[in-house]
This record gives sequence, structure tokens and C-alpha cells, in this order.
Amino acid sequence: MSKTCFLIGAPVDSGKRRSGCLMGPDAYRTAGLAEALTGLGHQVRDLGNLAPAPHPADTPEATVFARNQSIGWTQSLAKVARETMPQGLPVFLGGDHSLSLGSVTGVADYAASVGRPLFVLWLDAHTDFHTPQTSDSGNLHGTPVGYFTGRDGFEGFPKVTNPVPEENVCMIGLRSVDTPERLALEASAIHRHDMRDIDESGIAGPLARFLDRVSNANGLLHVSLDVDFLDPSVAPAVGTTVPGGATVREGHLVCEMLHDSGLMTSLDLVELNPFLDERGRTAHLMVDLCASALGRRVFDRPTRSYS
Repeated sequence: MSKTCFLIGAPVDSGKRRSGCLMGPDAYRTAGLAEALTGLGHQVRDLGNLAPAPHPADTPEATVFARNQSIGWTQSLAKVARETMPQGLPVFLGGDHSLSLGSVTGVADYAASVGRPLFVLWLDAHTDFHTPQTSDSGNLHGTPVGYFTGRDGFEGFPKVTNPVPEENVCMIGLRSVDTPERLALEASAIHRHDMRDIDESGIAGPLARFLDRVSNANGLLHVSLDVDFLDPSVAPAVGTTVPGGATVREGHLVCEMLHDSGLMTSLDLVELNPFLDERGRTAHLMVDLCASALGRRVFDRPTRSYS
């Protein structure tokens, strides 16, 4: 089924101290994302790169890194999410994962306005369930799930008027979770599947059960795909590498199942740092996964040589 896909550049680099993710949106464009989607019959509207809403300057000595800039990004991303959701499928091109502070809350506001529940599929090595108070690093890319599910501790950020219920969140691919996050997660209703679950039982079962819940609730589905969901041997362009991630085949299976379900209504592509890539291989893989989620079949994949 043809969709109108909005490509929304979010060169967010305020969620952590290692710079480079601000180049992510243009790397996706260079890797042919728009061409891949139009080739599948979709209409593509590239809205260019956003900027954060006006915000006070951050101080270098602050405990939380670039807090004010992240608040500005949250405001601008939530606004464009609310505006584009009624018109098609927004694809947020990151940018670090703090962009989901805005993309998910904006999508949640839209879902509430049409009386439908929002579900979130979090494909990531990390839970990102911290708050600014619990994060040892002070990096806000580790906090978006905590924010959009309504955890306390986000003073100064826009009020989350439509928090995503914890039971509507499913995390797949976890393999780096610190003690405060683990304790908070165990006390929550979030569905989570680490790589041991995947190794023992496969990736299709947990995803199929989650998609059934979304379908049965007539829900909207936001998918947030972090580069580090994948193993760094196949996707090196990320500053938070954790060995033992999903294979290329597992990544494509997830995305093919998302397309088959017809449930995905918005998408994040995050944490791509082209400065760390090898001849664009990670950007090309992420474009291929996005194409799989929007209809490319196994026999349609291009052959690439990086030699």
C-alpha cells in the first residue's frame, strides 16, 4: 500500500558528548533513502533539517549535558510529529536517540487526539529508561523512554500530556543495561527481550506477540531503530557499540514483519554517526532496513561491494 513518507532531518547532537550524529540525516539522503522509498511506490516529501526551538544557552559545567538545547529539540520535534502524522508516515532521521523525547511525545499527542492508543517498539542495545537524576553520564540520549512513559525528573521539559503506558512499550535487542535502569525496568510493565531471549527463542516470536497486541487494540505503532540494535561488525557507525547485536538477517526479518503487519505509523532512525562509518556501509544498511519496513522483499535487495 502506497504511503506518503515525510523525511524529517533531526541533526540532534545534544544527547551525548561524542559529536557526529548531526551528520546522520544527510548520510541517509546520500545513501539513497528517498530513492529507495519512491522505488517502492511511496510518495516522499523531504522536509529538510529541523532546528531546535529557541532556548537559553547551556553552561559547560552543568551536570546534565546540553539540557536546554535538548529541550529546544524536544519542542520542535514534537510539533512536527503532530503536524505530519495526519498526513502520512513521518520518518525521523537522526541524530542521537534524544530526538525520541520529541518524536514519540508528539506522536502520542496525535494518537490521543484521534482516540487510539500508541505503542512503541524500541530496537536498541539500551533501555534508555533513565531520568536526568538517575543517569551517571548526564547524557540525555539515555532518557527518552523514561520521559515519554511519564517518569519524574524532567524539570524544564515540556509536560508529557499523553504518556505512553509502560505495557505498550516493547524493547528488543537489549544487552547493555546498568543497575539503576535494570531495577527500574524490572519494576515496570515494559515488555523487554534481551539478546539471550533472541538467541534461545528467535526474534520472530516476541515481535509477533507484540504486533498482535497492537492490532487487537487498534493502536498506532511508533518504531525507534537505533544503529546499535545491530551488531557493530555490520553497523560500525555508532558511538555506543555493544558486541552481540542483531544480525543483518534478524534486522531484515523484524522490518519485513513490520511491513507485513501494516501497523507502523511512524519511525525513528537514530544514532548514525557517519564519522565512524566505513564507506557508508551503516547508512546503506539502515536505508535497506527502512526499505524492508516499507515493502522491499527479500528478492529485491541490491548487491553492494565495499571493496
